[in-house]
Amino acid sequence: MQLKYFIRFAVGLALAAIAADSSIAHSQTTASSKHVFIRIVMGPSIAAPVSGRVLVFLKQGKGDKEVSLSEFHPEAVWVAASEVHDVAPGTAIELDADELAYPKGFSALTLGDYEAQAVLDVDHSYNYRGLVPEDWQSNVVSLPSWAAGGTEPTFVLDHHPEPNPRRTAMIAATKAQMKPGEERLEEFESPMLSSFWGHAVRIRAWVILPPGYNGQQSETYPTAYWTHGFGGDIDGAMVQGMRLRQRMVDAKMPPMIWVMLDESIEEGTHEFADSVNNGPWGAALTREFIPYLEAQYRMDGRPTGRLLNGHSSGGWATLQLQINYPDVFGGTWSTSPDPSDFHDFTGPDLYAGNVNMFRRADGSAVPIFRDKGAVIATFEQLTRIEDVTGTYGGQISSFDWVFSPKGKSGAPEQMFDHASGAVNPAVVAYWQAHYDLAHIVETHWSDRGASLRGRIRLFVGTADTFYLDGAAHKFEAVLNRLGAEPHFSYLPDRTHFDLYGVDKDPQGLFDQIGAEMWAVARPGVDWKKK
Repeated sequence: MQLKYFIRFAVGLALAAIAADSSIAHSQTTASSKHVFIRIVMGPSIAAPVSGRVLVFLKQGKGDKEVSLSEFHPEAVWVAASEVHDVAPGTAIELDADELAYPKGFSALTLGDYEAQAVLDVDHSYNYRGLVPEDWQSNVVSLPSWAAGGTEPTFVLDHHPEPNPRRTAMIAATKAQMKPGEERLEEFESPMLSSFWGHAVRIRAWVILPPGYNGQQSETYPTAYWTHGFGGDIDGAMVQGMRLRQRMVDAKMPPMIWVMLDESIEEGTHEFADSVNNGPWGAALTREFIPYLEAQYRMDGRPTGRLLNGHSSGGWATLQLQINYPDVFGGTWSTSPDPSDFHDFTGPDLYAGNVNMFRRADGSAVPIFRDKGAVIATFEQLTRIEDVTGTYGGQISSFDWVFSPKGKSGAPEQMFDHASGAVNPAVVAYWQAHYDLAHIVETHWSDRGASLRGRIRLFVGTADTFYLDGAAHKFEAVLNRLGAEPHFSYLPDRTHFDLYGVDKDPQGLFDQIGAEMWAVARPGVDWKKK
């Protein structure tokens, strides 16, 4: 799952969001309210007409260098939005800050000291990547003693956002450590995916080779296929791959080839699922990309030599790959996976009568994430924010792109109504048949059971930020009933973001996973004596 506001990526099409957006607007301001308008000027630095989604962020206070959303304080920053098309340089637009806004229309703001900033999200990637260098940004504008209905604020979009210095430095430092022959970026043009989309589509991955690989001529190596969670990308895969290589150099992990897969796309994450919306990613991986890699590298091409590991949405991806392609892979070590049993979809039971994603039966709000036992944000808040910042590339819409049937408009059908929270039973039935992993295992146990027994391993924290331990328990119960011999570990008090820590090593769990993978691929062989 991975928080969409921690690291956001995607590329957008406007889709048919206007009707949904207008319903949000009417729910946030009364008919008698006087709307607040904000003036956005396309500054002199912009050389050609621009399009995208204008976002205006506003908060109480002063002196900040940037104003942006934070999921840890979901109502501390207000945001208003509007789509713009081919706006010429020097042109000003009027943004109605009550038409599409969160948590309310700006007319509800009371007198106070505020600061605000405008952004033009040119490729609709904010919901996945946040600000990117191609976007346009204004300076932070101070609004002392300002109230709705006062002076109309003006923002000039005149510069690109600065890259995240910490991330930029981390990527640069990782690349500086690389040596020819130890790793390689593979960008494979997939015939299946290219045919589905009608243009070239590539599967991308960093192949990380173990120490000693180049000194051997015939030895084959077990291969682990890893993929990231929501918000990840190919650069993050590279960084993580080099961390794993260093653990192999330090003899903390056995010598294996690691294929660091990128599952980010314009719609969010495809999770290597075969989808009517995203395309046949699972088939392309197993029938095209893996055979291509095995022809290029000395990989152990037996199922026991092909192993899976991923976290969050990547955890779900690796679970479903093992379940849907049991004769290809010899086991998965999935960590904090997205819901594997839809009787607990981060809390709500999608199969319960009259289920609502926003409200429980007693009327209380459905939480979406927590920290140290405290609810930080609700499912409704996350949905409302995403509907304003853009209904494309966010976590909620990413689920629909992977799991849902295609609607009449060509976009995936929504699993629940974003205005009321009511679940669509027909869409849920489709989700169950195609993507509820517990249901799929139980339905196909007679023909897949022999290839799945003992091969499903899952790690999750008992304090998982997104309540993902609930679905894990339900999935484990199904597997136990089937005699699947699962290996599930519930790490006490661990969250979504510190699961891998062992003692003072934040990535120590990889050592255990690597050793267990080796035992499957090379039973009885002590890798430390090789």
